[in-house]
Amino acid sequence: MPRIFSGIQPTGELHIGNWLGAVRNWVELQERYDCIFCIVDLHAVTGAFYDPSEHAQRTRDMAIGLLASGVDPERAVLFVQSHVSGHSELMWLLNVATHVGELERMTQYKDKSAEMEAIPAGLLNYPILMAADILLYRADMVPVGEDQVQHLELARDIARRWNNAYGGGEVVLPEPAPLLTEAKRIMGLDGETKMSKSKGNTIGILDTPEEIWEKLRPAKTDPARKRRTDPGTPEICNIYHLHKHFSPPDTVQLVADNCRGAKWGCLDCKRVLADNMIATLAPIRERAAELKATPARVDEILHAGALRARALADETMALVHDHMGFMRRT
Repeated sequence: MPRIFSGIQPTGELHIGNWLGAVRNWVELQERYDCIFCIVDLHAVTGAFYDPSEHAQRTRDMAIGLLASGVDPERAVLFVQSHVSGHSELMWLLNVATHVGELERMTQYKDKSAEMEAIPAGLLNYPILMAADILLYRADMVPVGEDQVQHLELARDIARRWNNAYGGGEVVLPEPAPLLTEAKRIMGLDGETKMSKSKGNTIGILDTPEEIWEKLRPAKTDPARKRRTDPGTPEICNIYHLHKHFSPPDTVQLVADNCRGAKWGCLDCKRVLADNMIATLAPIRERAAELKATPARVDEILHAGALRARALADETMALVHDHMGFMRRT
């Protein structure tokens, strides 16, 4: 089967933006592809949520969320990035095939660095590590949304440049193709920005029913509905779009009709959404509770995944070393 690589940062427990935007897709892909899924804890050290005292637990919590959501270690390789040293080593070797100007043109770099007085080199070099993640496993495809296409194109450029310089006519590092997925850019509860923990506008997939309602109740809705009697426009309402992911089609239609006709207030709409969201996420919460009760089992799964990933990574690094002229290891 074609091989897929995808990674996710260990920000702790998954939120519904992660789940809808990536993880549900992972669960479907593992049925049709040779999937390698990685918790990218090396990437996380340049992020807003990096705290050395919490890093390991956030990584384990992310693993629990992925497993509870249906990522199956029998069908896919699930592991922690730092447990396979090839990621860091290949990143260093790919520096020779990457231009600083390319890194400076990355939209994510420009956006984040604009808010900093002193820019860490890790932020600039982040896309090289991302390229190494993919090329280390010689992945055929990478599932991407619109916000990651630029980074994948850079990974393809790096692979092509490295092959031309060191491949000796061989394609040692195949250029990964994008596996375009339905763009699910989940807006946060503020209705203004993408759902993100750093914005404080998320709902966790493991939140209790009470927590879900507490977060949904003040969420932003259709700005035109200042009073209950004001007719609404569901197409511009963030809560309506969340209904599309958690409510049955007939309920989604009912929400739209009652919004346009001012038959429901926004609180009524949110209550129905909360009930459907709670029901949808209940099986995940139950599986997560079982996994949290057996953390050693989670660690065993990640260890076994790292062994499988390391075997693949070692094959690639042996090829890279040979083609770059390094002395053979004894």
